[in-house]
Formats: sequence, C-alpha cells, structure tokens
Amino acid sequence: MKPQPFDIKKELLKNDFRVTIFGSARVKPEDPVYKDVFALAKGVGEMGVDVITGGGPGLMEAASTGHKAGDKKNKADSIGINIVLPFEQKPNPGLEFVENHELFSTRLDEFMLLSNVVVVTPGGIGTCLELFYTWQLLQVRHLCHMPIILVGKMWRKLINWIIDNPVKDHYMDTKDLHFVVLVDNHKQALKVVKAAKKRFDTGIDDGCHNWHQYGKKMKKLEAFVAETEKKEKQKK
Repeated sequence: MKPQPFDIKKELLKNDFRVTIFGSARVKPEDPVYKDVFALAKGVGEMGVDVITGGGPGLMEAASTGHKAGDKKNKADSIGINIVLPFEQKPNPGLEFVENHELFSTRLDEFMLLSNVVVVTPGGIGTCLELFYTWQLLQVRHLCHMPIILVGKMWRKLINWIIDNPVKDHYMDTKDLHFVVLVDNHKQALKVVKAAKKRFDTGIDDGCHNWHQYGKKMKKLEAFVAETEKKEKQKK
C-alpha cells in the first residue's frame, strides 16, 4: 500500500507520543543490527506508539517494517520524513505517511518538532548529524526534556572520546552528558522508551511539547502555534 502524504500541522494537533529512530541506510536485512532495530520498532508498535524514521532503506526500513509488524491493531502511525537525493531515496514499504524534503535542515527541524524520544542506532555521517543536532537543541533548551538513546557499542566509543576530549578540555559540561542514555540492544532501549512514555502520560513535564517549544522559533509555524495555544486557553 502506497504511503499517504503527511500533513505536519494536522499531526501537531494530536497529543501523541512519538519515537524517532535514526540509523544507517546501508544495513541489510541479514545483519544482526537490522534485526535488533526491527525488534525495537516492533516493541514500539506493540505499545501503540507512533514511530518516525527517515523513510528510506536500511535501518530506517527495519524500524518502519518492525513497527508495522508490532502495531497489528493499527493504533499508531509509521511516519517517514524523507530526503530527496540525486540517487533518490525511495520510501520503504513499512510507511503509512511520508513527506519529502529538499533540504536536510528543514527535515531535521521536522524531526525535532515531532519527537518525544530519539533513538540513535548505528550509522554514518547522516546519523551523526541527527544525533548532534538533537543534542545541541537539548543543550540550549530549544527542546523539551527527552532522552537520546544510543544503541550499540560504536556510540560508547564516541561518548568515551567526548569525555576524554571536549569534556576534559572544558568545551562541554559534564551535565551535557545527562541527555544521553547508552544501551546495548533493543530490550534495554525499550525500557527507556517505556519510562519516557510514562513520564509523558503522567504530565511530569507540565505538558511541554517540542512543537510549542521549538515551533515558536520557526517562522512557518509561528502563527499556527500562536493560534493553537489561543484555542487551548479558551478550552480551559
């Protein structure tokens, strides 16, 4: 079934909890990492929680198809925020909704607006870009509090380098590391996702939503956010 066009303004009107999964486009289905990401997203689907990916092949496909396998009652959405490339990244078969972006910058901002949890699985330059963009916005409080879950040993090596270099040399503060949660596999990642979902459901963060927090800084959404907040106040 062909994925439907994605309408972000319509999506932002929902009070949904969403998990974004980043990862390499180059990983094949027979790879243990692919299978682990499939299992992770399947667990997210079983929770009835939306999943967001980059929409393409590899670990993005593992996440989208895994979510589809777990969401048997179709209670949640599988959203792909795709990037248009010269070698055309085609939407993967697990998507229900898809939106195409010409620029990585606008695509990244959309990920940020929608996410309540970010899971970073193994990947290259694009995945690192997504990790550090998220981390930067959390550091400067442009986003609401949320965990960045790093899955796999490669990220432990990166964090060790960060501790031994930028942190040691005082280019970063140790408190910046508090946003990051290191895990080895999908089972550990799901525990963190479930804890974040519980936090969201109990309203510990006073209903903080990234589309409120970060959307105000984006001109194309500024009027939309203001109007929606006005309606919310009128309801109260």
